[in-house]
Amino acid sequence: MTAKRLVLVGLFACLTALGALISIPTPLSVVPITLQIPFTLSAGFVLGPKDGALSQLLYLLVGAVGLPVFSRQLGGFTVLVGPTAGFLWGFVLSAALTGLINRRFRPRTVSAIFLCLSLGLLAIYSLGAAGLMIVLNYNIIQAAAAGVAPFVIVDLIKLLAAAYLINRLIKAKIIRAAS
Repeated sequence: MTAKRLVLVGLFACLTALGALISIPTPLSVVPITLQIPFTLSAGFVLGPKDGALSQLLYLLVGAVGLPVFSRQLGGFTVLVGPTAGFLWGFVLSAALTGLINRRFRPRTVSAIFLCLSLGLLAIYSLGAAGLMIVLNYNIIQAAAAGVAPFVIVDLIKLLAAAYLINRLIKAKIIRAAS
């Protein structure tokens, strides 16, 4: 791995950790609102599927060893098997997915980038809901009500801002297509 790739992987892991510092509890749910989603999905879009997923695995590893990088400033392996574990593991899958979509379709308009990021968000929601079903014994309706419904509008607004920023960075030639 080149030094540049290593720095970028580390940067997106750090950005995801910083996004967890903004953690707003939601009523009737164990899942808080954070700013992690745009960083997680942008990691895949910007770095590509492999390095994007690697950045999120690094984030999970740093948290697993006990550093308080998860929401509510939590750390430790127990978070990775707790109620929000599905969302955290979904970060890895979603980064890989957005990287693959970017590599295959090269979305460049704000709307196309937004669609790409939204598909990654569906992966996070799917694994997150599955995690709630497994850990808290929720049925699909309860999991969707607690882990998806309260977040859709806020997450889509965050993704729209991320899509706009990515589009501007591409136009300015600050970032290029994922490899």
